[in-house]
Amino acid sequence: MNRVLVIKLGALGDFVQATGAFADIRAHCKGAHITLLTTKAMLPLAASAPFFDAIAIDERRPFWDVPYLMRLRSKLQGFKDVIDLQTNSRTGWYFWLAGRPNWSGIASGCSHPHSNPNRNAMHTIDRLAEQLEMAGIDATHAPDVRYAAEDSRELLKNHDLKNFVALIPGGSAGRPEKRWPHFAELAALIKAKGYQVALIGGPDEADLIRDLSVATGAYNLCGKTSINQLVDMFPRARYVIGNDTGPMHIAAAAGAKGAVLFGSGSNPALCAPRSKHIAVLQAPDIRTITPQSVLETLKL
Repeated sequence: MNRVLVIKLGALGDFVQATGAFADIRAHCKGAHITLLTTKAMLPLAASAPFFDAIAIDERRPFWDVPYLMRLRSKLQGFKDVIDLQTNSRTGWYFWLAGRPNWSGIASGCSHPHSNPNRNAMHTIDRLAEQLEMAGIDATHAPDVRYAAEDSRELLKNHDLKNFVALIPGGSAGRPEKRWPHFAELAALIKAKGYQVALIGGPDEADLIRDLSVATGAYNLCGKTSINQLVDMFPRARYVIGNDTGPMHIAAAAGAKGAVLFGSGSNPALCAPRSKHIAVLQAPDIRTITPQSVLETLKL
């Protein structure tokens, strides 16, 4: 049996956008045993994925950590084909640790290089698709995480959420330019139209979301939802509105409706969620996007 290794380490939004490529690889490698090398943080989406027969965890420790390096080498070797969807300088070294098997990626000397010199100017989904095509794999699937859905109805019932809009006001704490500052005003406008508002986020956003909840009366679901519950919950919302952050990619790949907000901190042409149901609003200064323009875009 042919053994195939797929490498995709994260982050969350990038992993979500790679799910279409995962499906393409599974369709192409019929009968093969496919292992995914990823990080522990991606397990909620990786563990139940129908594309893989096994999951291996990369601790992503420094290369000078010799015991780690030996563990990593053992995880990389023994595969006839490796498809590196992470394609950064780190995984370029993995090619050599793996013993130079058939390799799709950007590692120097690999058998199936993604040789487009403009690859970094491509949208993530287009870049992955082109890489697969250059390796002889048809790229036809779009990102889709519905396989990972965990029923959220009990969670919504416990918080009496029925006719609600989900807001994602957080994002990387180190990238404040990616955070839109008008979620409190937006929440008030949405509530005035008769909808409930649910605030979604992780532990790093607890203070931000607590303050928004106190100021607006919105439901604080920070830290109360798993990634898998979000896959089920977002399509149940009237809309999902948020910054350029991982949960918005989940919303798009789960089939939810909504809008994602961009400023100068990231380029939607390279990384925006792709869905006919998710509107992309952008301004050089994210602060100039008004709550009214968000509502008008969604016809809310």
